[in-house]
Amino acid sequence: MADLYVSWADYHRKIEQLAVLVHHSHWQFNQIVCIAKGGLRIGDLLCRLYDVPLAILSAASYGGQDNRVRGQIQFSEHLAMTTATLGDRILLVDDLVDSGISLHESRQWLQKRYGAEIQEIRTAVLWYKHCSFIEPDYYVDYLADDPWIHQPFEWYEQSGPGELAERILGERDELVQSSGFKVQSSEVS
Repeated sequence: MADLYVSWADYHRKIEQLAVLVHHSHWQFNQIVCIAKGGLRIGDLLCRLYDVPLAILSAASYGGQDNRVRGQIQFSEHLAMTTATLGDRILLVDDLVDSGISLHESRQWLQKRYGAEIQEIRTAVLWYKHCSFIEPDYYVDYLADDPWIHQPFEWYEQSGPGELAERILGERDELVQSSGFKVQSSEVS
């Protein structure tokens, strides 16, 4: 199993490609539900493009060293949403489908709590891995070799505010040095 490294530019392009795939299906949905954390950015961009409400279902199933250990999935008690009711044609989004458990269980969670109101749920992800036991309705890339995907926000999960401050200050110092400007410090009396 090889690793797949994704840049911010590639990540955003994949979201745009997913938006186009959904658009070309001509399916009319009236609600996006994203599975957080992985589906947050995708849900955000899609709800802006499609001008439909976004609801957030918080879920966690990975932990351990480098967030690579899959455990039992845990869900929030409620959806976070700004509308009084959930739409009846839901596009359920996440970043990827690995084993398929998160996507499957999220769909079940929605059916259990809102089943009487829901006409249809379709699923959309950026990456669909071969090892998944379910196939999403929409996906950008099928990954036959099931790689570990290093997404561009992974750095933030492995760092903290101190490392970020060091990085930002280092970038500022490099910019100042390369620009030729001299920074003068002022003395406080």
